[in-house]
Amino acid sequence: MPPEAPRQAQPGSASADKCTQPGCTGSFQDGYCDVCGNPPASASAPAPLAAAAPPMAAPGRCTQPGCTGTLQDGYCDVCGSPPSLGTPASTPATSGSTSSGSVSSSSLPSGSFATGSVRTGSSRTGSSRSSGRRGALGAGLVEVPRVPYRDPSTAILANPEVAENRRFCSGCGEPVGRAKGGRPGRTEGFCAKCGAAYSFTPKLQKGDLVGGQYEVLGCLAHGGLGWIYLAKDKNVSDRWVVLKGLLDSGDADALAAAAAERAFLAEVEHPNIVKIYNFVQHSGSGYIVMEYVGGQSLKDILQQRRKQGEDALPLGQAIAYALEVLQAFGYLHSQGLVYCDFKPDNVIQTEEQLRLIDMGAVRRLDDQDGAIFGTVGYQAPEIADAGPSISSDLYTVGRALAVLSFRFARFTTEFSDAIPARTEVPLLMRHESYDRFLRRATHRDPALRFHDAAEMADQLTGVLREVLAAEDGYARPAASGLFGPERFAPGTDTTRPGNDDTALPPLSRAAAAASLPVPLVDGTDPAAGFLAGLTALEPAQLAATIANAPQQTPEISLTLARVRIELGDFPAARAFLDQVAAERPDDWRVDWYRALATLAEGYLDKAQPQFDRLYSLLPGEAAPKLALAYCLEERAPREAIRLYETVWRTDQSYINAAFALARIHLKAGNRTAAVAVLDSVPKTSIRYLPAQVAAVATVVRGRAVNDLTAAELAGAGERLSRLDLEGERRARLVAEVLEAALAWLSLPSSHHGSSRHGNAQGGTLFGAPLTDAAALRRVLEDEYRALAQHTRDKEDRRLLIDRANAVRPRTLL
Repeated sequence: MPPEAPRQAQPGSASADKCTQPGCTGSFQDGYCDVCGNPPASASAPAPLAAAAPPMAAPGRCTQPGCTGTLQDGYCDVCGSPPSLGTPASTPATSGSTSSGSVSSSSLPSGSFATGSVRTGSSRTGSSRSSGRRGALGAGLVEVPRVPYRDPSTAILANPEVAENRRFCSGCGEPVGRAKGGRPGRTEGFCAKCGAAYSFTPKLQKGDLVGGQYEVLGCLAHGGLGWIYLAKDKNVSDRWVVLKGLLDSGDADALAAAAAERAFLAEVEHPNIVKIYNFVQHSGSGYIVMEYVGGQSLKDILQQRRKQGEDALPLGQAIAYALEVLQAFGYLHSQGLVYCDFKPDNVIQTEEQLRLIDMGAVRRLDDQDGAIFGTVGYQAPEIADAGPSISSDLYTVGRALAVLSFRFARFTTEFSDAIPARTEVPLLMRHESYDRFLRRATHRDPALRFHDAAEMADQLTGVLREVLAAEDGYARPAASGLFGPERFAPGTDTTRPGNDDTALPPLSRAAAAASLPVPLVDGTDPAAGFLAGLTALEPAQLAATIANAPQQTPEISLTLARVRIELGDFPAARAFLDQVAAERPDDWRVDWYRALATLAEGYLDKAQPQFDRLYSLLPGEAAPKLALAYCLEERAPREAIRLYETVWRTDQSYINAAFALARIHLKAGNRTAAVAVLDSVPKTSIRYLPAQVAAVATVVRGRAVNDLTAAELAGAGERLSRLDLEGERRARLVAEVLEAALAWLSLPSSHHGSSRHGNAQGGTLFGAPLTDAAALRRVLEDEYRALAQHTRDKEDRRLLIDRANAVRPRTLL
């Protein structure tokens, strides 16, 4: 494999003047030394940063064991570590973080767990709250800072020279062209180890006319495949173009890579990929002619962020970049091509658009003989033995995303093929779904990674919605491309008290399983149309109808499995699932229904790890989180709260998450938190009224009388009066609140006026003074008589009339 040096640098307005710091061998690029990070001595001192920046490195190499990088801008340009006298300490978790508890966010397990992807439905869609101008980056969800287009004439290097610490032999990777005995290193010569020739001298000069068409203006940068030149196309209105040369004529792999770039990219046409115009010869050397893309590379944007005292890019911005790259990769893969060597250096943002600029390592998927290019810290671990693949391409995107989003120290050494433990990275502690996404994207086993760019982008978009909702508190709802909506909301009708006299009784295992979103039907299945017309049937009717289906297909079997789970026939359900697994061993929906059957049977301890694995497989989906949270309600309520909050905060169409949160808070005795969650159900929701009814019940039901306050009673009455309730439902709730108020009034008077319970003087309840027991009894009597009129059961009617007579205030005739 060729040496792991940057293969193509981005255009920059660097001055190649040597650094003036004592002992430093670097040169100035973009206004800073590329070794010690200091500005030129004549430059004015920068203003203090609002936040303390990382300490600037002393000139020299990185001190991390095994790393070959140098310290730039306070960080190593290879492993990303800051300067240190010892091993960096673990980064503590933020105070607001919660431990993962009994929920695992580790890598996906190996074994028989299916990881296949069945594309069932369109990609995610939906609206989001707008807070400023947004471009196409990040699915329109993220406001990414614009990078102005750069005038190419300002990007020309005044003194084009490759810094000595960046000179390596293209044959064996050994350092070449280094200073000795006080003499500067040679820019041309032969490697002392392998004898290969090297040259770092520009082959083109200002004014050269290449191919009789392209007038050279100067050098822009130097990369692993040679110098990059700026030129004007004299045949096409003097448009700006870039000429990319070879590292040296003796490098067969570099020559082959350049020829490959010419052949492949002549047919590549995508808005996120640089355009290749031509391939020309000049003085025995070949040059690729491509469009000029003015802007900043993601590496430059990251380094600029670090100079401002930050460790990484904002997570939403980093994800927005990754989504754009995945669009380009999806296109390349559809053309039978793989990119091979993605890293932040190789993509430029200009204005609000991202462009892949270095296509020299692109190769066909069926190419078994071409040279393999990669970069340690980004390349997949199997690439040297198995060669590049779609999976290895997606791996590089996951690694680059990690580097952009948090301070990823030692990512080329200790963590060259791993993500640090979640507890070591505060960002990953705050965003569990993002942590799981990274671990699947960069799994050592290619079979357990995302299978294509569309699947990876779909899950990453879901993660992005979660991240943004967590950061600003505004929901980002969207339809899932894999699951339907919640089927129904059990436990939301709280008009009548349950058997345990609680406002929000626990859900049965079967009810919880039946309420979860259902995986969508594969639209390519022959029975998809037949199944689409059966959604309104009850389980027993559905089972009978499907039994007479015109043909048996995997979708028929999956639907029958779901129906059998709902009917409690678990052996039959598993038999259908085994049939599908034999035909489609990689269909994740088999694992979903197996977990669902385990949950419906009541085996929470077995269902939990199954749904946990599904969460890691589908980190951007709400359904696995809802299922896992239910499994954790009893054994790890804090973990369940965190998962339910993630779902509810992101998309308030998942009403079961809100009621589950209220249920957990109420069980813990935190009625205030329970009511607050119920109040967060939007008025536009079909479950708004049940949520408000539940809030009333939460205040008064199943509660010790001496815990009630005047303010709570009055508030419950006001809330109930505002609701659009009629008939029996309203009468039962009014009666319940009035009964609680009368019981409260029966307490010693010290409870009624104390500061602890609130002052009842002046308060009213359904038009009656809160401290007037007789008035409250009259209202309660009327409600019981109204209830008696609504009921059809004679015994219930008799009991209600008896209760009305019992609460009627005493009167004198």
